[in-house]
Amino acid sequence: MREHPILKAARGERTDYTPIWIMRQAGRYSERYRRIREKAGSFMELCRNPRLAAEVTLIPVDEIGVDAAILFSDILVPVEKMGVDVKFVEGKGPVLSKVETLDDVERLRVPEPERELPYVLETIRIVKERLDRPLIGFSGAPFTLASYILEGGSSKSYIVAKSTMWNKPDLWDSLMVKLSDTVSRYLSSQIDAGVDLVQIFDSWMGVLSREDYEKYVFPYTERVVDELKRKHPETPIIHFGVNSSHLIEVNDRLNVDVIGLDWKTEISSALNLTDKSLQGNLDPVMLFASESRIEKRVEEILTQGLKAKGHIFNLGHGILPQTDPKKAKFLVDAVHRISRQLRG
Repeated sequence: MREHPILKAARGERTDYTPIWIMRQAGRYSERYRRIREKAGSFMELCRNPRLAAEVTLIPVDEIGVDAAILFSDILVPVEKMGVDVKFVEGKGPVLSKVETLDDVERLRVPEPERELPYVLETIRIVKERLDRPLIGFSGAPFTLASYILEGGSSKSYIVAKSTMWNKPDLWDSLMVKLSDTVSRYLSSQIDAGVDLVQIFDSWMGVLSREDYEKYVFPYTERVVDELKRKHPETPIIHFGVNSSHLIEVNDRLNVDVIGLDWKTEISSALNLTDKSLQGNLDPVMLFASESRIEKRVEEILTQGLKAKGHIFNLGHGILPQTDPKKAKFLVDAVHRISRQLRG
C-alpha cells in the first residue's frame, strides 16, 4: 500500500499518473447512498453503524473509480462524545448545545476513541478488509470544531466564535486545548485502526485574517500535527480549508505533507507560497459543464500540478448533491487519462 500513487504524491514522489479522490464522495449525489441513508434512520445513526458506514465508504470506489476511499463519518462525531449535544435538523444542518462559559468548557471531556467511538474504528477495520487502495481518515480542526460549538451550529458571520477568541482568552485557550487533544487522539486512533493518510478539515479558517489565524488558531493546529507526526511519522497529513489562500504561507510552517486548495486558488499561485505537495482544485460546479469544458479545465489544473512537489487531484470543496454521478466518473477517468498523457 505504501507505493500507491496517492501516497507517493502526498510524499512528493514521482507517480505515473495524478491520483484523484473527491471530497464528500460518499454522499447525496449517489442514489445508492440515498437508499442506505433511508435504511439507516438518522444521519448520526448511519455514522454509528459500522456495517452500513463501511458500505457507504466503498460506494465511490465501486461507482466512480477514485484512487482512495475516505471514511464515512462527520467532523462532529467526536464533539458529541466531549459532552456537547449534537442534532442534525433537516433543512438546517447541525444544531449543538452551546458552550458559553469557562465552566461549560471545563465540563467537556477529551474522549477515548477506543472506548467511546468504537464504531468509527470498527468501520475502518471492515473497510480495510475489502479495500484494495488507501483509506483516508479525517477530523475537523480545532478552530472549525470550536466555531460549531460556540455558535451552536453553522454560521455566516462567526460573531460568537470571533468575539470569544478576542474577548475571553482563558475560555478560548481551554476550549482549543481540549479540542486539540481530542483531534490528535481521534486521528491517531484512526491510524492505529488502519487508515493510510488523514485529512484535517479546517473548513472555516478562511473567515479569519492572517494576523488572527496566526495568533489564535495556528498554534493549536500545530499542536495536533506535531503530536500526530510524533506518533505516526510515516502517515501523510493533508490540511484543507476554504477561502484560505491568504493563509497558505502560514500553513507552510505546519509539518503536514499536503496543502489542500479551494477552487479560487490557482496552483501556480500556491507554488509561490509553499513547496509542499498540493491537493485540488476543480470548482465543484464545473461538473455541471459539458464534458469538453471539464476536460479543458482538468488539463489546465494537471499542467499546473506537474510543477508541484506532488499533486493529488480533487474538487476545491465537496461534491454537490445535485451532481450527476456519470459526470463524477467522467472526471475521474479524465484525470487518469490526461495525467498519463502529460506525464509521458
